[in-house]
Amino acid sequence: MTNSEKSKKIAVGIVDDERLFAKSLGVLINSFGSFDVVIEALDGKEVLKKLEVVSVVPEIILLDVRMRGMNGPDAAAAISSLYPQIKLVALTQKDDDFTIISMFKGGCCAYLLKDIHPDELERALKEVKVKGFYNADVININFRRLFTQEKKQNEFKISDRELSFLKLACSDLTYKQIASQMNLAERTIDGYRESLFHKLNVQSRVGLVLEAMKRELVKLQ
Repeated sequence: MTNSEKSKKIAVGIVDDERLFAKSLGVLINSFGSFDVVIEALDGKEVLKKLEVVSVVPEIILLDVRMRGMNGPDAAAAISSLYPQIKLVALTQKDDDFTIISMFKGGCCAYLLKDIHPDELERALKEVKVKGFYNADVININFRRLFTQEKKQNEFKISDRELSFLKLACSDLTYKQIASQMNLAERTIDGYRESLFHKLNVQSRVGLVLEAMKRELVKLQ
């Protein structure tokens, strides 16, 4: 492969402390044709050192959530601060919502499960490159909900109370704690959640947070 052919590919980095998984993922990503894995590291500290000397800075870095050494959220925050142009994607087995939200706060724009189908992985990487976000909730959404939302796409509105709930949902508060802070019954909070799931075409709290970020409805801090 010539240098010019390599330069046309989307440079990718992989940070994961499971060496065999990282190597296998690298082989898979390189097989897509549009991507070239230029960095592999075992934790946040190692990838930061490699970024200082690498000849090609990756456009996308896949970052494990739980790692020995510098963990995912800390690594995401450090990379985002030093290399804001890099798009970060959280890699997870099946972590809790709050852990993944902490990755978003660190600067990630998407999250992927480690058992993701190769076709979806390729689609996700391309979407992150082009759009800057990837939300699997929107891709996998129930078709009935999608059809209903499509008919009402011009009626999209979020009330002030829903927006207040949405901002709190992007924190580490539980739904019960959100209800207490808003002085509302848990049933009312459930109603806000389901309404926003419907309006934003998502089906999970993590999907809700990611879509809120994408639409710039909230800013995570």
